[in-house]
Amino acid sequence: MKLFRTTGGIFVEQDEQHYLVADHGWDELLSRDDLPEFLAGFVGRARPLAGFREGEVLAPIFGQEVWAAGVTYYRSRGARMEESKDAGGGNFYDRVYSAERPELFFKSTASRTVGTGGKVRIRGDAHWSVPEPELTLVVSPAGRIVGYTIGNDMSSRDIEGENPLYLPQAKVYNGSCALGPGILISASPLAPSTEIAIEILRHDRVEFTGSVELTELKRDPKTLVEYLLRDNAFPTGVFLMTGTGIVPPSTFTLASSDRIRITIEPIGTLENEVA
Repeated sequence: MKLFRTTGGIFVEQDEQHYLVADHGWDELLSRDDLPEFLAGFVGRARPLAGFREGEVLAPIFGQEVWAAGVTYYRSRGARMEESKDAGGGNFYDRVYSAERPELFFKSTASRTVGTGGKVRIRGDAHWSVPEPELTLVVSPAGRIVGYTIGNDMSSRDIEGENPLYLPQAKVYNGSCALGPGILISASPLAPSTEIAIEILRHDRVEFTGSVELTELKRDPKTLVEYLLRDNAFPTGVFLMTGTGIVPPSTFTLASSDRIRITIEPIGTLENEVA
């Protein structure tokens, strides 16, 4: 079952049928700790409609914040150590990877976030920019993982590599985050064999591809959520990106008009163009 926010309203998709959720707002729904059960009951009572259009899908966020976890894959650990070694940060990221406490940081607001089909941005003062494809948790106010979506954590690697304290500037700016296309509503965790795949097209030619399975995710999603909610409240829920295990080579940087496709089945494909 999937939940979509569109220009025509909120839709639930079940078995290729679409149901309009007319009496509930987005923030109200994502505030529910029983969202999977509530939507299952709703679909059981409702009639499908023909008003859903893929071209009208919006980013699945309204009043929520987006947070992110860092250095949760071994490949990410190595890349961060390499990019920051001249700034003395090589050992820093190795310690984060091995520590009990995860790295968690604020990533985006709804106004900085785009949906599938929208345009992500690279910073004007960055010279080495990459997308970071990530499984993203949808978390209720009480800390229950009620669904999953796809996230693109756009990053300025040269800025972060210059000094780890520049992380907010490397990560948080207009168009630095994409979510979508919708939310896979599920109270059950995704299978460890679930694959995250990315394809970057430049002038209609494949410039980079990569994939990773969730078996390589070092941090348990429930543990990440538990740390995020320590002394933090999210009245309308929160999105939590779980980190990336796919890092393009150091010779690659994004360019304007590049197309980024991130696929996680059974969630779908998040596709964005670089502005």
